[in-house]
Amino acid sequence: MKLVTVVGARPQFVKAATVSRAISEFNKSKSRLGITESIIHTGQHYDPNMSDIFFEEMDIPKPTYSLGIGGSLHGAMTGRQLEAIEEILIEEKPNCVLVYGDTNSTLAGALAAAKLCIPVAHVEAGLRSFNMAMPEEINRILTDQISSLLFCPTEVAVSNLKNEGFIKKSCRVLNSGDVMLDAAIYYKSKARKPNIKGLTRAGFVLVTIHRADNTDNLERLVQIVDALNEIAKTSVVVLPLHPRTKKMLAHYGLNLNALVTAPLSYFEMLWLLEHCNLVMTDSGGLQKEAYFFDKPCITLRDQTEWTELVDTGANLLVGADYKAIITAWSAFSSNKIEVKPLQQKLYGHGQAANFIVDALYMNFTG
Repeated sequence: MKLVTVVGARPQFVKAATVSRAISEFNKSKSRLGITESIIHTGQHYDPNMSDIFFEEMDIPKPTYSLGIGGSLHGAMTGRQLEAIEEILIEEKPNCVLVYGDTNSTLAGALAAAKLCIPVAHVEAGLRSFNMAMPEEINRILTDQISSLLFCPTEVAVSNLKNEGFIKKSCRVLNSGDVMLDAAIYYKSKARKPNIKGLTRAGFVLVTIHRADNTDNLERLVQIVDALNEIAKTSVVVLPLHPRTKKMLAHYGLNLNALVTAPLSYFEMLWLLEHCNLVMTDSGGLQKEAYFFDKPCITLRDQTEWTELVDTGANLLVGADYKAIITAWSAFSSNKIEVKPLQQKLYGHGQAANFIVDALYMNFTG
C-alpha cells in the first residue's frame, strides 16, 4: 500500500509521529513490505522552533517533499498548497492521502486528493466547535465531507458525523481514539525542562495564545493580557510566545508580566505540562494535553471542539473576558471546581495509531 501523508503545523507533526512509528512497527511485522509512506510538509509552520525541531526530536521520517508554503492569507496559502500537492500526487499515485486535524494544509491535501479521485483518510474527523467564524471549523467540515475514512478521536465526534448524515454516505466512520494520547504516553519519558530564565520551581500557570481572533482583536487581547498580569501578581505565568502573538503585542504596545520564551519543542512542552498547576490556552490540542496530565484548563475561546472536557468540568470556557478569566482561575486555584469522575476513557487507551494503520491496510489491501 502506498500512502501520502500531508502535514504543515506543529500539532500535525506530533500526530504524524505516532502514526509513522506505527507504520514502521507494522511493516516489521509483515513478511513483505506493508505500507510505504511519503510525507509532504507544506511549510505552514515555517519557524524552525515550530517545525524542524519536531522532526528531529520525535524521530519523524524526514519529509519527502518540503513545499515552504506559509505566511500568507488563508485563501492564498490554501490555493498554493493545493496546486503543489496536486502535482506531487499525480507523480506519486498513492492508494490514499492521510491528513490530520483542521489546518489549511489539511484542506489543501484533502481537496487535491479528492479532485484526483484518490481516497482521503482524515485523522481527528468529526470535531465541531459550531463556530463558522473559525477557519479551522470550515477546514474540518469540508475535509470530512470528502473523506473516505474518518478516524474520530471520541464518541462525541462519531455522534457529530451521525447527526450530519454520514451514516448514509459511502464512507467509514471509526472511533480510533486520539493519537495525541498515544504521543503523550510514548514521549512522556523524554520530557525536558526548558531553559527559561526565572523558572525555578513547579506550580506555575502555563499559557499559550495564538488564534487570530484573540491576537488580532485589540479588545480581546487587552483583556487577556490584563487578566494574565493580574494572575502574575500571585502566580508565576509561563508563556511560550507564538510569532503571531509576539508581533501583535509589539504592534499594540502591550506588556506581559510573564516568563516569556520562544516557541518550545514538544518535549519541553511536555515538561511544562507535567509541572504546571494550571493551563490557560486558546489552542485545541493543549486542552487535551492538559487533561492527559490531569491538569485543569481554562480555554480562552468562546467555543471548543473538545466539548467532553467541558462536560466533565476539566475545562472552563471563558472567551476573552477579563472577569471570567479571573473567576475561573480563582475557582480552580481554590479547588472549588470538582471534575466529574469518568466512566470510560474519553480518548481511548493510547493505541489509536495502531488502530489507524491496521484500518488503512485492511481497507486498501483487503
